[in-house]
Amino acid sequence: MRIVSHPVSTASLADRLEHNAAAFPHKPAVIHPDGREPDGTVRYREITYGELQESVEEIAHGLAHAGITRGTKTVLMAPPGPELFALAFALFRLGAVPVVVDPGMGVRRMLHCYRAVGAEAFVGPAFAHVVRVLGRRTFARVRIPVTLGRTRMWGGHTLAALRTTGRRRPRSGVTGVIGADDLLMIGFTTGSTGPAKGVEYTHRMALSMARQIEAVHGRTRDDTSLVTLPFYGILDLVYGSTTVLAPLTPAKVAQADPALLVDALDRFCVTTVFASPALLRNLADHLTAQDHPLPALRCVVSGGAPVPRSVVAGLRSVLDEKAQIHVTYGATEVLPITSIESEEILSQTSSDSAEGAGTCVGRPVPGTRVRVIPVTDAPRARMHSGTTLPVGSVGEIVVEGESVSPGYHAAPGADARYKVRETRADGTALTWHRTGDLGYFDALGRLWFCGRSSQRVRAADRDWYTVRCEGVFNAHPLVHRSALVGVGPAGGQRPVVCVESDVRHGSPAWRDLVAELRALAARHAPTRGLDECDFLHHPAFPVDVRHNAKIGREQLARWARQRLEPPRRASRIRPARFLPLAGWAYLLGGAVWAAVADIPDVPLLRWLWWADAFLSIPVHAAQLPFALPRGRAAGRGSAATTALTMLYGATWWRTL
Repeated sequence: MRIVSHPVSTASLADRLEHNAAAFPHKPAVIHPDGREPDGTVRYREITYGELQESVEEIAHGLAHAGITRGTKTVLMAPPGPELFALAFALFRLGAVPVVVDPGMGVRRMLHCYRAVGAEAFVGPAFAHVVRVLGRRTFARVRIPVTLGRTRMWGGHTLAALRTTGRRRPRSGVTGVIGADDLLMIGFTTGSTGPAKGVEYTHRMALSMARQIEAVHGRTRDDTSLVTLPFYGILDLVYGSTTVLAPLTPAKVAQADPALLVDALDRFCVTTVFASPALLRNLADHLTAQDHPLPALRCVVSGGAPVPRSVVAGLRSVLDEKAQIHVTYGATEVLPITSIESEEILSQTSSDSAEGAGTCVGRPVPGTRVRVIPVTDAPRARMHSGTTLPVGSVGEIVVEGESVSPGYHAAPGADARYKVRETRADGTALTWHRTGDLGYFDALGRLWFCGRSSQRVRAADRDWYTVRCEGVFNAHPLVHRSALVGVGPAGGQRPVVCVESDVRHGSPAWRDLVAELRALAARHAPTRGLDECDFLHHPAFPVDVRHNAKIGREQLARWARQRLEPPRRASRIRPARFLPLAGWAYLLGGAVWAAVADIPDVPLLRWLWWADAFLSIPVHAAQLPFALPRGRAAGRGSAATTALTMLYGATWWRTL
């Protein structure tokens, strides 16, 4: 089967990779972790552009032989590595549409996303096919299953066999030309502030994103990039640079070992890094403590959530003076929107943030138009130039340009809510994307981010904007993070400030801290009135799964409501919890009885006792990785969460 090759000018990502492979076939394309050496250091392997392109062509021919062709929606579940990139570019080459869901959002949300898409093919490891088989309703339209590796799971094909087929490259059959506006992939939002939505990416949109990042951050093919999110590895391969996959778990970037990251930065002379604020904070702290220079690193880019001044300042203090630190603002639907460099943050805008100005996210990148329009929770049918608010007025941020997703997949309700049409005087039709974010432009043309529209606190007499208010409280040296939430119905909400701090709750120092925060609130116009609200100590804020940095204010609002409005009657043990309690009673009673009583051995009772021990101890213990994050989000300490999970199991932590 022959797959048509197109010139680079035809706006196809796969063509860009093919061009790079022809231009420098022996250059390293992907360097990835591959186990540990005997001394404990990470072992890496590399694949060149020529090898990667050869793999792409083998896989593309094999997938086409299996029936995956242009327009085939294909669930793609593969761990970060060369195989993931080869699969993605093979699907791009065919014109098939990869469906990508962040695994950190949990099985239930993932299944909801896949059900909404109705994919026809499924490519993933063996354990993913177990989920596919068990979720027959979700994957009812899947007709082409492909298992990674050599072992086939419940029918279909193995990738190894398809690669073998691809090497033979039969010459029958031709695919059509891939257009710039054809669907490239479907990527889902994290769902951190609402239901996850399938964002449609076109080839034009992806290449526009690549060009804008290239222009704003000075990307070249000579760069070596440390990748913490696989999507950015795809862009690196478009540029022709070398991608180094960071030794971390993508859903747990905040827990990445900074020593391993520094080792990768040093070993491969990394020149550029994109990472979330949570990861960069740990990296900056480690570099400061170790006094470790990184002379090759010339550009650090952060995004995904507002970046605190302390993180920018920490990085600035340890990196070479020629290195640039960019903070970008964007969304799953459009990236980047704006960008700002550390010098401007540290010398100008961060001091204004501490006064309640919000977070300055810089100026719009070339090719992207940004407006601020009046806030409304209702859909907007049309847009016109007169809709734009004047400088300094807070409103909703809307964006238009080639790097903006044209729509959501099979979600007309989301399109009606987040897409706005405009017809210009010359008849040109434009589609604006409503980000759902609040902000304003200053007199210098810089955009200031003030928080999410859905998270603003709507009291009877005014609205409070989360990021503007939190900037005031975060300036206090004893506050790690703060989060403004509203308790009650919109229009009559009670503002509450949740605080992360090492100061012990209930101590005299905590009472002093609250008094100082109230005084801060009274001194600044954006927070005036919050000096009379409740301040609640929280052990560890819930955060999003993708960047581990966006605060889950909806979860905090529910937690605050429970703290401030406890049930009038003492809570009773849920009926389902009697079962684990009975299990523990039988386990302990049986042990005591067997130790002190002279009774004959009853095999059935002995078997039940051991089964009970297995269910009560290892099964409950295995649930702790799932229970601890929920416990933290609910304001529970690790010790209490561990004890209650071991006692009640899922009947307790699933109700948080």
